[in-house]
Amino acid sequence: MVHNYRVIDAHCHIYPPRIAAAAVRGTDTFYDLHSVYDGTTNDLLTRGAAAGFDHVIVQSVATTPHQVKSINEFIAAEVNASDGRMTGLGTLHPDSLDLAGDVAHLRELGLHGVKLHPDIQQFKIDDYRCLKIYDLCEREGLPILLHTGDSRYDYSNPNRLLPVMKIYTELTIVGAHLGGWSVWDEAVEKLVDLPNLYVDTCSCFAFMDRQKVKDIILAYGADRVLFGTDYPMWPMEDEVEALLSLRLNEQDNRKILAENAEKVFGL
Repeated sequence: MVHNYRVIDAHCHIYPPRIAAAAVRGTDTFYDLHSVYDGTTNDLLTRGAAAGFDHVIVQSVATTPHQVKSINEFIAAEVNASDGRMTGLGTLHPDSLDLAGDVAHLRELGLHGVKLHPDIQQFKIDDYRCLKIYDLCEREGLPILLHTGDSRYDYSNPNRLLPVMKIYTELTIVGAHLGGWSVWDEAVEKLVDLPNLYVDTCSCFAFMDRQKVKDIILAYGADRVLFGTDYPMWPMEDEVEALLSLRLNEQDNRKILAENAEKVFGL
């Protein structure tokens, strides 16, 4: 599909080449899916350019506290070598002994926010261990890209997110997968009125018909929706084509495809 929109992919995962295959395989196993790309920076930039994307936002998650520093340094190094084509988010882990130090370090690295994945990192969004993370990110003005939703577990579902959003009213959270992967109806019912919550579109089109996706986007409002592909999961050109096939108006497309990501992540 030919278009003239600026496109920012606000949800991409990258890994060092030596572990990329294993990391992608692990995520595929977790979700019983098969990623189409290899999860490396070079592949992301090549595929994104071919799909007509202007910029990508990259991140990874730490499954143990000792991984936080090395992952954040990897993301920052890849961003710095990307010639302005990437923006990076850091990771945190609730069991870290120095969360304030971790936040200070990722700020020093020039990262623009934090990525958390409660289901893979094995914590509940409203776990008391996470409150320090929310406090620090709210204070520092760091948005959190948060995996939300999984009908198989109760780590990241709307019932866990709702109380956090009501307490940390100055904290910006982007709820991935339209606020609740595989629990979309519950997410819309409980989360749609939260003014400090944004959502992204990644890993949604494969699981719902287009009309339902459009209805959910309109329920949140185009001002609060970011475009994302969940690289390396799905063909990137298919994801942008799916969004444009919803036939939203031009202003809404501009917001979703780039402007909201620029606003949230300070691009």
